[in-house]
Amino acid sequence: MKVAFTSMTGEMIDQHFGQADSFRIWEIGPDQASFLETLSVGSHGSDEEDKISARAELLQECAIVYTMQIGGPAAAKLVAKRIHPMKTNSEVPVAEIVEKLQEVLRGNPPPWLRKAQNKDARPSFMED
Repeated sequence: MKVAFTSMTGEMIDQHFGQADSFRIWEIGPDQASFLETLSVGSHGSDEEDKISARAELLQECAIVYTMQIGGPAAAKLVAKRIHPMKTNSEVPVAEIVEKLQEVLRGNPPPWLRKAQNKDARPSFMED
């Protein structure tokens, strides 16, 4: 699954969602993880709603976004696109989060994470 991180250097989760100029995208599975690309935000008007929408659209293929901070409206916009926002509240190494996420994926992931893993799968008549 694709996971985004708000990081200036790619080493630490160190930015607020709404102030990030770019997102570091990783492909993470139970046994493998690799950096894929850096997505630049660019400019999308001065209106806060436009900025939030542009970021959510940019991250539409991601299942999870890890960030230091995120506001309620931005989190709601991500959730509406089936992207799970994860707030760290402090600087955390990206490698640490990748390792912890893989550990959870190898075990019995919680329901929200199982859904995130299958984000791109077609909905099943058995779901909810």
